Amino acid sequence: MKHTTGVSAVVRAVVLLCAAVLGVGVISACGGGSTDTPGGADISSGSRHLNLVAYATPKPGFDVIIPAFRKTDAGRDIGFSQSYGASGDQSRKVARRVPADVVNFSVEPDVTRLVKEGVVDEDWKKQAPNNSIPFGSVVALVVRKGNPKNIHTWDDLLKPGVEVVTPNPGSSGSAKWNLLAPYAQKSKGGVDNKAGLAYLADLVRDHVRVQPKSGREATTTFEQGQGDVLISYENEAIMLKRNNATAPDNAKVDYIIPPQTFKIENPVAVVNTSDDVAGAKAFVSFLFTDEAQRLWAQQGFRPVVPSIVAETKALFPGNPEKIWTIKELGKVLGAGTAAQNDGKDLTGWKAVDAKLFGQKGAITKIYANGGKQ
Repeated sequence: MKHTTGVSAVVRAVVLLCAAVLGVGVISACGGGSTDTPGGADISSGSRHLNLVAYATPKPGFDVIIPAFRKTDAGRDIGFSQSYGASGDQSRKVARRVPADVVNFSVEPDVTRLVKEGVVDEDWKKQAPNNSIPFGSVVALVVRKGNPKNIHTWDDLLKPGVEVVTPNPGSSGSAKWNLLAPYAQKSKGGVDNKAGLAYLADLVRDHVRVQPKSGREATTTFEQGQGDVLISYENEAIMLKRNNATAPDNAKVDYIIPPQTFKIENPVAVVNTSDDVAGAKAFVSFLFTDEAQRLWAQQGFRPVVPSIVAETKALFPGNPEKIWTIKELGKVLGAGTAAQNDGKDLTGWKAVDAKLFGQKGAITKIYANGGKQ
């Protein structure tokens, strides 16, 4: 009898531990949980094993991608464990040598961190098509059903009384994309930096009341009734609108793609300390196949293979007049930085991070000062 009680106590402890892990937005190998059976499909069994560490948003995509990969010859005997969370937090965990074979983060700097730590190869962008970006999205505005606050543009977010939900850029890659969209419009692609920062200062100071750690946590916060507008990825907006069929009236949503928005690019990389580099590379390669690209599109993520982009165009009805890119913004923000960078101007994410999101970045200061520049 004492033995049974002891076993029960252990079982309860394991259940509580798994619940605690899931409660902070990470899905890991707690037996019988989502890691093992996303969508009811067993993904853990196999003589080989891969650990996928990713930011929170693409879980619905991987929940269908992984079972499809396991049906191929290359993936037939590969089991998976998954971990999802805020992009920056996930990157720092892998830098600390948390077991990982494949990483998928919201922004390139979270992969760059791993290059500096020696766990991802310097040429990671060249190891897969499209600079190792298997899918993407654009920044969208999710509103309550019927759009009661009449939100259509970035200016509408600054209307008196409008409360905005967007994650904290200190932990979340999606937060960076969210903020870059209005910044790019207001600054004319970085040309008028002062105007872009003034808009963000007003937004953060007067309209952002909560700052979840990740894009997925921000979505959950909005679903629970907080805020009038959720700044998010288009794929999250699509998912939420699909849920309208079963959601109560107070949880139904609409979404808007603003006239000017930002192209979201979410990189994937193989971890070079993997015990199965060949398996990890095979999985990454699968992400770019026509089959996987169609699955990404069906889950609301924009595919990157041109033929599948054309084939699935109807799934993405938003038609913005301008989609800014990190390449465009980086070229402007990095101009004139050569003297401090071995004779070459910073470009892309290196320029954007240094100017806006790094330790001395202007947006970092805005958040640290509660919306003051």
